[in-house]
Amino acid sequence: MAPSKRLSISTLVILITISSTNFSFTQGAFRCSSAGATCNALIDYVSPNATTLSGIRNLFNIEHLRSILGANNLPPSTPASYPVAARQTLKIPFPCICNNGTGISNGRPYYTVVPDDGLDHIAVDVFSRLVTYQEIQAVNNISNPNLIRAGQRLRIPLPCSCDDVDGRRVVHYGHVVAAGSTVEGIAQQYNTSQDTLLRLNNLTRPQDLMAGAVLDVPLRACSSMVKNNSLDYPLLVPNNTYVFTATNCVMCGCNAAMNWMLQCGPSNINSSCPPARCEGAGNFYLGNTTTSGCNRTTCAYAGYNRTILTTVSSESTCPASDNRSSAISLQGRRWNVVIFIHMAFCIAFLKLDQLI
Repeated sequence: MAPSKRLSISTLVILITISSTNFSFTQGAFRCSSAGATCNALIDYVSPNATTLSGIRNLFNIEHLRSILGANNLPPSTPASYPVAARQTLKIPFPCICNNGTGISNGRPYYTVVPDDGLDHIAVDVFSRLVTYQEIQAVNNISNPNLIRAGQRLRIPLPCSCDDVDGRRVVHYGHVVAAGSTVEGIAQQYNTSQDTLLRLNNLTRPQDLMAGAVLDVPLRACSSMVKNNSLDYPLLVPNNTYVFTATNCVMCGCNAAMNWMLQCGPSNINSSCPPARCEGAGNFYLGNTTTSGCNRTTCAYAGYNRTILTTVSSESTCPASDNRSSAISLQGRRWNVVIFIHMAFCIAFLKLDQLI
């Protein structure tokens, strides 16, 4: 057991940073009330140095490069050697587990200690302050933070949650707050409300937001037809991301512009995948779509067990399809009625005046 050579100086840096009113390692622990619940989560990683997608994949122990590509909406053909600039931010997908009222990464990432490492260096310099050295110390049951050994494998507890938000299943996203950001601006960017962000992150007021904080942002996922007995249920895909599923035979993407409906089709990366046909719909295969007026019919993905499951899905493409749009439309109609009545009274008074 060799003491860290970096620890003494870096520990002072940590203490100074914690006392600063302008910066915080984390905004607070992510709440997760469902003990033992597991899910998939996302978190920002601001790369401290120039690297490649392969380097980031290895750091976070991500099995498939396509998981990073999908989370960042990069083309599926993007190579592992794709460069990542210093200070560039990427979304990292990882598994989450909930216990003791909070959530942390489940199983990965882990980090193998190299000579002269210190816990603070690992937290601050390697994982860009997504965690604190105290959190690494606690989750790995390290009694003395000065005593870690080369070759030791450490679990890195990234913050996350699996809780529903306002009665809806979401993907919890650890968003690293950029300097100059506001709660209202982040809420608008990610299709949520300021009140929701304040509540989830234990913020009393918007001014309490700190640059560099890891903010719990609930991402709405596209609606899907995936059955609850499917091996990938629930398939939660946030806006502007995609995933591969059904043993890489199916690619599903989410685009809010498509009425928040999950769009799935053959992945074309696994030549052994059989064609998935919608039963009773003739030559109608997974991903095929027909449109008639405001009605769009799709051979939609419904999950997989031994085979790929499909179903015929119909939706309206007319405007005002969600509650908010409907409310706005109704409000507009009410104003039209008021204007019409007002104009009618004006015309009546004008005619009366002419008669007099």
